[in-house]
Amino acid sequence: MTNRREFLSLPGIVLGAPARKVTVGAHPWVYAATRPGYDIYPILDRIFADMSYAGIEAIELMHTALLPDQAVRRIAALSRRHALPVLGMSYSADMWRPEAHAAIVEETRRLVGRLAETGGRTLGISVGDARRMKTAAELDAQAGVLQKVMEICASSGVTPNLHNHIYEVASREHDLRGTLERIPGIKLGPDLDWLVGAGVDPLDFIRRHGRRIVFAHLRDRAADGSWVEAMGEGSLKYAAFGQALREAGFQGDVAIELAHPRGFAPTRPLRESLKMSREYVRRQMGW
Repeated sequence: MTNRREFLSLPGIVLGAPARKVTVGAHPWVYAATRPGYDIYPILDRIFADMSYAGIEAIELMHTALLPDQAVRRIAALSRRHALPVLGMSYSADMWRPEAHAAIVEETRRLVGRLAETGGRTLGISVGDARRMKTAAELDAQAGVLQKVMEICASSGVTPNLHNHIYEVASREHDLRGTLERIPGIKLGPDLDWLVGAGVDPLDFIRRHGRRIVFAHLRDRAADGSWVEAMGEGSLKYAAFGQALREAGFQGDVAIELAHPRGFAPTRPLRESLKMSREYVRRQMGW
């Protein structure tokens, strides 16, 4: 049994820290990466079973899993069977393109409604990669449709947050800064590993943006920059990241999102890598 002194010595545990329980979920990208069209709907049974086995506390769905009309009923049944709640959903669209806005609003309204029906409470938003720096007009357009998505989320009790890959935080955070200048109140859900990939120090990012952060994606990479099979097999300093989030007053949740290099052949079942990752987050971040 862990005594009080041992508990307080765990990484990231500090007196006066918020009492709110941080849910440690997982995102199924590592499964989707090898699927035609990244479609995980046919293998949701396996994903739910694996995450439950691994001790994951909730699942963050990809939005494609909610596209079929029968999705809500099936996901609700899997959630009950495996005692694995739906935490939220990731969603990506080219929001900087005005001609895409009508379809984005229609799709978001449908999918966020379905997400709320499953009990999900977060929406991680990727705004689309123009493969170049977006113009002021494109950032205006992006902000305009984001505000509509935020309104849809508010009506369903879902909290939206900006998820980042590299493009959002490249070039001195050009894309992200452009959005924050136009929508100061929008929340953030950074991917801490992608920050490293973009050359952004996660500790500095948390210190600058901590009060906006309501969600975070967790993944590990080796010193040479390549992704590793499970968290704890790389070089990222997650104990320090967890401490920085606490100091920033973090009141959100996190999701493990494993990813492997292209062509990588796993040496163990994905469920075992998820389990190792979950245990690593508990040891290093105290959650």
